[in-house]
Amino acid sequence: MSSDLSVILPRVLIVSRRSVRKNKFVDFVGEYHLDLIVGYGAVPVIVPRVSGVHMLLNSFEPIHGVLLCEGEDIDPSWYEQDTSGLSQEELEEIRRLHASDTSIDREKDSIELSLAKLCLERNIPYMGICRGSQVLNVACGGTLYQDIGKELSNKCPENQRVMHINYDDYDGHRHEVKVVENTPLHHWFKDSLEEGKMNIWVNSYHHQGVKRLAQRFVPMAFAPDGLIEGFYDPDAYNPEEGKFIMGLQFHPERMRKPDSEEFDYPGCPFAYQEFVKAVVAYQKKLNTLTSVQKPLKLNKEMENKRKIIVRSFSLAKNLYNAGRGMNSKEPELEAGAEFLESNTALSVQQENRLKQMGATVRNAGSYVERLKLNEEREKMARNVMGKMSVEQLSELLSFYHTMGQICSEVMERKIHGLVNDFSS
Repeated sequence: MSSDLSVILPRVLIVSRRSVRKNKFVDFVGEYHLDLIVGYGAVPVIVPRVSGVHMLLNSFEPIHGVLLCEGEDIDPSWYEQDTSGLSQEELEEIRRLHASDTSIDREKDSIELSLAKLCLERNIPYMGICRGSQVLNVACGGTLYQDIGKELSNKCPENQRVMHINYDDYDGHRHEVKVVENTPLHHWFKDSLEEGKMNIWVNSYHHQGVKRLAQRFVPMAFAPDGLIEGFYDPDAYNPEEGKFIMGLQFHPERMRKPDSEEFDYPGCPFAYQEFVKAVVAYQKKLNTLTSVQKPLKLNKEMENKRKIIVRSFSLAKNLYNAGRGMNSKEPELEAGAEFLESNTALSVQQENRLKQMGATVRNAGSYVERLKLNEEREKMARNVMGKMSVEQLSELLSFYHTMGQICSEVMERKIHGLVNDFSS
């Protein structure tokens, strides 16, 4: 297979969920998600939910998109937990009714919140389904209801109450939502909306949901009880340009007709289609910024000459480091001298290389001083970082990764500008 980045399919990271099978933990991801990602032209890369993975996310690069889906309740310590309206008896009842969801998985929280923040920092396409939408909201400063039934639906008039979860009919359960006009969700489902109405029926399976929506987001749908069922960032939504930041509380991938793979609405898979479109565009943009020119291949004669010149510069470096006089007439030095005389206009790369090899003497003293200063700074940095916590180091690593990305983009633009000026 070719190693050219242009022929490698974009990678979408999906974090697994932990379950128990034969008395052992197993990790899994629903096949509907995987099928749709593959079907639209991307490769799902499963991130295992095991201890320490949140510190190894750089190993999954390049990351072209992130899809987060089902899972347990998010640890309330990540956001402003408000249980003032719930009695101790009600909290215990919630844990009993939703035992499989209220068992907190802190490792999964750490992995997914780290990925969500990485996407927000680097504008990597992100789609959150169910829990994944809640992770996105929390990562941006929003909050969640501890239990929709207790805190929201039960306080609504009878005709506005909604059952958001049905343990006896996971796939068949549906409830109504009202789509907000002129949002992506509206465009995807507009051909299925009845005239004068904005309602569709969706599949959901959750007992928590968005309470306070983070400021950057705009709602795309509401349940009759007022719960936000979908939201997106309008400033980070343009799939053709690689922009996609969105959360859906319901499950479009599971909205299929009984005993069939046919979707309830033609618009159900559009979220995945547009998400992968953004992932593909993001990959192209990333490849443009990180592409490097392939090294020039030399024939045998030119390669031999190159080796002679490199040998000549190496000797010059050794002479300089040993403190010998610069008037040495060793024959092997002549090749380097002739090269310098015939190449009076050195490229930046050549000049840097010569400086590193010691052939350029003019700034050698300051070069050594800079090396010593860098060593001192590195020692100081190691001492400081040794006192930092794992969380602080993770944040620091993410920050400098972002700075490196920005630096590369700015430098690329400046280089293109210089080339254009030269060409004109």
